[in-house]
Amino acid sequence: MVRSHPRPSDATTRFLLRLPAAVHAAVKGDAEAAGLSINEYCVRRLRTPAAPLVLHDDAQALIARAIDVLADQLVGLVLHGSFARGEARQTSDVDVLLVVDAAIPLTRSLYRTWDALPVTWDARPVDSHFVHLPADPMRAGSVWCEAATEGIVMLDRDGQVAAALRQVRRSIAAGRLVRKQVHGHPYWTKVA
Repeated sequence: MVRSHPRPSDATTRFLLRLPAAVHAAVKGDAEAAGLSINEYCVRRLRTPAAPLVLHDDAQALIARAIDVLADQLVGLVLHGSFARGEARQTSDVDVLLVVDAAIPLTRSLYRTWDALPVTWDARPVDSHFVHLPADPMRAGSVWCEAATEGIVMLDRDGQVAAALRQVRRSIAAGRLVRKQVHGHPYWTKVA
C-alpha cells in the first residue's frame, strides 16, 4: 500500500506549457524588464486577481479592441464599478477605465471611434471611460479613487497604472482623500 503524503503549500510542481514563439518572446521580454526569471514572472502573473478575468473571452475581446483603437498609446485597463465588486445586477453594465498616454486628447472623437464597434461582456454593455494617469494623487478624481478602492487592473503596460492606484490608496488611507455623498451619489474630495 502506497501512502500519499500531503504536500506543503509552498512545494512546487512541474508545469509544461507550449507557447507560440511570439508569445514566448513577449513573456521573456516582460520577465527581463521586470528583472525576473520567466518562471517567477509567470507565477506572479498567474497569482494576480485579474488573471481569471483576463482569460475570459469577453475580456480578451475588450483588451484586443483597446489595443486596436489605441495601439502603443494604451497605458492600462482597469475594471471597476459593481461588476468588479461582484455586485452587478441584471441591468448593470461593465465599467472600464481605458488609461491612455497623456499625449492623447480626451475628445468626443475618441469616444466616437470607440463606440463605432460596441463591446460587451457576458451580454452586458461595456461602459468605457478614457482617462490619463492622475498628475497628482492628492487631486485624483472620483473615478480614480473608486478604481483605487475596488478596481481590478487587467492591463498595465509598464506598471504606471498600479503605481498610480497605490498612491491614491495611500492618500485615502492617510485621510487626505475622503468619500462623501450628496443626494445618494458618492464622490471623493480632498480634505482641507
